[in-house]
Amino acid sequence: MSLNAREQQEVDAANASGRKPVVFVHGLWMLASSWQPWRSFFEQNGYATLAPGWPDDPETVAEAREHPEVFAGKSIKQVTDHVAEAVGGLTQQPAVIGHSFGGLITQQLAGRGLAAVSVPIDSAPFRGVLPLPLSALRSAMPVLGNPANYRRAVSLTYPQFRYSFANAVSESEAERLYRTFPVAGSGVPLFQAATANLNPATEAKADTGNPRRGPMLLITGESDHIAPRAIAEASYRKQRRNSSPTELQEIPGRGHSLVFDSGWQEVADTALAFVKQHH
Repeated sequence: MSLNAREQQEVDAANASGRKPVVFVHGLWMLASSWQPWRSFFEQNGYATLAPGWPDDPETVAEAREHPEVFAGKSIKQVTDHVAEAVGGLTQQPAVIGHSFGGLITQQLAGRGLAAVSVPIDSAPFRGVLPLPLSALRSAMPVLGNPANYRRAVSLTYPQFRYSFANAVSESEAERLYRTFPVAGSGVPLFQAATANLNPATEAKADTGNPRRGPMLLITGESDHIAPRAIAEASYRKQRRNSSPTELQEIPGRGHSLVFDSGWQEVADTALAFVKQHH
């Protein structure tokens, strides 16, 4: 078993509650704690929530910044399998909501038939998603610019975070977000995503055809630099061929920080409405 004590406790609590579960999946450079406002909001609306980390994630940002090396070497499959283990421990099939690489993992879990409903937000691309916008390349260059970063944990400088995550908020809010949230991130997933269309055996792929995929809402921030609308639209074109309902919704004026900046509530309202409709 790879779940830590907190994760197992959250699985057990969700099962004991009898409520429909919602699983939140964070992306690169974030921790599970970044979902806390969403968890409180969904719990107030009658759901049980859990937020598995990535394997070996520290519990706090302070601890993570003291030991950035623990993030190195984590691959997409390792993370997806870890979250799938948490999902597999639930007695009811959950809604799954994920941001950035957590959005890709959300699509993978849905493709495995593990989600009752799913909401990928500003999702990383998977094999078959062809657009590679310049802003996405620039956002990834702190990692992809050095092949040695493949096995390293890489932290973002403030200017890098400002461009890639916090381009659509004020300078003062961007500084507050940088102090509060980002930790080091594994280089592996970015290299996997960057080479997905060249590698038939890539881990950065999603089964979009599984009839048990369930309803899916893809959310994209209009001003996102890491995962611009072109990526969301290409993902949607793949996913909409599925027999289950598939929708795409753009949130105006929002960047990649849309799930944890001061405007998170608007995005959470959009996700909750879709989950309530289908779960």
